[in-house]
Amino acid sequence: MFKTPISALVLIHTQDLQVLIMERTDKTGFWQSVTGSVEGDETPKQAAIREVLEETGLDTNQYDLQDWHTSNTYEIYPHWRYRYAPGVVENIEHLFGLELPKIMPIKLAPDEHTRYEWVDWREAATRVFSWTNIDALKKLGERHHLAL
Repeated sequence: MFKTPISALVLIHTQDLQVLIMERTDKTGFWQSVTGSVEGDETPKQAAIREVLEETGLDTNQYDLQDWHTSNTYEIYPHWRYRYAPGVVENIEHLFGLELPKIMPIKLAPDEHTRYEWVDWREAATRVFSWTNIDALKKLGERHHLAL
């Protein structure tokens, strides 16, 4: 079964903009925020809720999940295109923010991520691999009237 080329990216952060980043299991050195494709008839927000729980163990209902009503379209990396139907080369990624009251322990999905760190949002922007994740971090700063 092929992945749907619609996904959610969730920046998990504290009020003072410490951001959760996780290193991918399948690509050493590739750090990212929570992200994942919609499944079945899910909305991007439902995908965001599910992915946060799967990848971190956090229940978004206990915190402030915000739909930023923003999306980016990007070219799917060639080494991941086999996951999508033939000819699919672009994905639409919807942005969400999840504000936590403090840095929380995370329960990683071992098949997806090897480790995690909480870092300042500016540092996160230098470590994540995708331009859409960098763009989301920039938007987080802008939402708090800060600049990269």
